[in-house]
Amino acid sequence: MKIASNIQSLTSNTGTRAWQRMLSGRRLDLLDPSPLDIEIEDIAHGLARVARWNGQTDGEHAFSVAEHSLLVERIATALEPKLDVRFRLASLIHDAPEYVIGDLISPFKAALSLDYRAFEAKLLAAIHLRFGLPAELPPEVAKLIKRADKIAAYYEAICLAGFSRAEARRFFGQPRGLSPTLVNRLSHLSPLPAAQGEAEFLKRFNELRR
Repeated sequence: MKIASNIQSLTSNTGTRAWQRMLSGRRLDLLDPSPLDIEIEDIAHGLARVARWNGQTDGEHAFSVAEHSLLVERIATALEPKLDVRFRLASLIHDAPEYVIGDLISPFKAALSLDYRAFEAKLLAAIHLRFGLPAELPPEVAKLIKRADKIAAYYEAICLAGFSRAEARRFFGQPRGLSPTLVNRLSHLSPLPAAQGEAEFLKRFNELRR
């Protein structure tokens, strides 16, 4: 399976190596990713150009993974206001591997078996290490981020992807624990141009890294 259009496979005496050249000039080995080859500018650029919902959303622009990531960090912080800033950062970059492997919808991920998930987890672990986070998050933090992810998906589904509320509840559950102000904001999602999504993602990343 070709994971990205410009991934190149090299065969040597030690086996196959798959890498992608980034705009930063880094070459990221997807089979054995090194934290030293990961740059946040590459992540922001890629995520802002990867469409959620396979692009099947309303609006002039695609709703990007960068925008989704910003939503998840905002929701996670709302659910747990005392969340350590490191784990707020983890919630922001929870989908960071998609900057090189794309955003596969959940049913397709399941059809690809656990091998894809293991590949994704290995890349995320390298990204975590690059930015000073534990390779594996504490279970309660991982659970919180997953909850925030589902809440974001619920509102994206009904606001942008054509789902009814009943249909969204069936797939993602009924969101709970959010303030009316945040619910109102989530109920009026609007896809951003890629450059703006990239800039807002980078801005939030830098705020959390201070």
